[in-house]
Amino acid sequence: MSSQQAEAVQSKGREYVAPWEKSFGKILTPFEEFLHRQTTGGLLLMGMAVLAMVIANSPLAPHYEQILKTYATVGFGDWSIKMSLHHWINDALMAVFFFVVGLELKREFLVGELADLRKAILPIAAAIGGMVVPALFYFMLNPDGPAAAGWGVPMATDIAFAVGAIALLGNRVPPALVTFLVALAIVDDLGAVIVIAIFYTSSISLAPLGAAFLVFGLLLALNFGGIRNSVPYFILAVAMWYFMLLSGVHATIAGVLGAMTVPAIPKYDPERFSAHVRKLMKTFDENHKPGESILTNVALRTQVQALENSVLRVEAPLQRLEHVWHGPVAFMIIPIFALANAGIPISFGSLGETLSHPVVLGVSLGLIFGKLLGITLASYIVLRLGISQLPTDTRFSQIMGASLLAGIGFTMSIFVAQLAFGDQPELLLMAKTGVLGASFIAGVSGFIWLYLVGRPGAASRPA
Repeated sequence: MSSQQAEAVQSKGREYVAPWEKSFGKILTPFEEFLHRQTTGGLLLMGMAVLAMVIANSPLAPHYEQILKTYATVGFGDWSIKMSLHHWINDALMAVFFFVVGLELKREFLVGELADLRKAILPIAAAIGGMVVPALFYFMLNPDGPAAAGWGVPMATDIAFAVGAIALLGNRVPPALVTFLVALAIVDDLGAVIVIAIFYTSSISLAPLGAAFLVFGLLLALNFGGIRNSVPYFILAVAMWYFMLLSGVHATIAGVLGAMTVPAIPKYDPERFSAHVRKLMKTFDENHKPGESILTNVALRTQVQALENSVLRVEAPLQRLEHVWHGPVAFMIIPIFALANAGIPISFGSLGETLSHPVVLGVSLGLIFGKLLGITLASYIVLRLGISQLPTDTRFSQIMGASLLAGIGFTMSIFVAQLAFGDQPELLLMAKTGVLGASFIAGVSGFIWLYLVGRPGAASRPA
């Protein structure tokens, strides 16, 4: 398109459409819609888990193991970090996952469902019940010995799978039930983070731990100093991750701590932003000359840049980073984690022996029945005492269905299993088998339950 044609388009107030833009739009738009559906992350996660299982039970299994054990080194000069690919995924990539978890936690407690104490009590109590009872189920079957370390495995809920499953029900469930499940899963994640930090740290090196908390203090200083540029936060968060790695405390905790320091208050309030934008647009209109490209109009470029800066100032860094990182975590990091950790070799000759193993039974019963009983009982007590109330348009039978879906442990459960049994391959295999089997049963059971007790059109009513 010539410059004269472009100017003609601009003078008529129309958008410029590139020669192939419409064709690409027809291809990209459905794909973008697919990516933004709530179910997509869960479906991709499920696909990677199935792929890992297929590879682990195929002739490619030795190559799969060899790739995961391959060492990769990052460094410069005399300094370097050398870890296996498996450790890079579980210790580094998962730190980004925990960073997003931390952002979600902070947002929920500041302005989300957990900000209102009366509304928050129900999902908080449900989450606590859904962590304690599954751990007790596991502990009853594995009270001592090396297997006892896995008590934290059935405590976790996989938010991507659980929300994806409930989203498939469409208008048969009220929106408030989805919000309840999300809030429950977020509190559950917080509980898992605390458990990892306290109970799954074998030994602590005080000097690196002190350095990590010093960096954490610097991150807080950035927040209190009004720094909203994400680059300094990123650099210091990486440094904190490194010191956590050296300290013995699991390095992914640095992701949550880093998220807690991200500013949640924007520079501009809505009123100031509105007034400032109107002023900028007035100047923009005054400097606009029909037929002149913005490339040659310095004043217009200046106003556009000022508009961009204003948009950044009215958006809280917490909100912006959560939006930026949600996609990479949901569609890259978690599927990679699943591919690296869900590969379980199945021996059909000893399947009965495997399924009766105390670790498999402890994890399975904890995730299926422990979650159901813990969440349902805790919710019943809170509601009976009148401390909280059911979510809008939600019946107690639907809370019970959501408690089944909360038994989908997957990502966090497998992660805890890696920490509990990282040096005991047989017990790790049993724990993973229990997680995958129980997550499948809990997901299908919860879906069927909610479908049967649901009412078509529930999602159309106001939440």
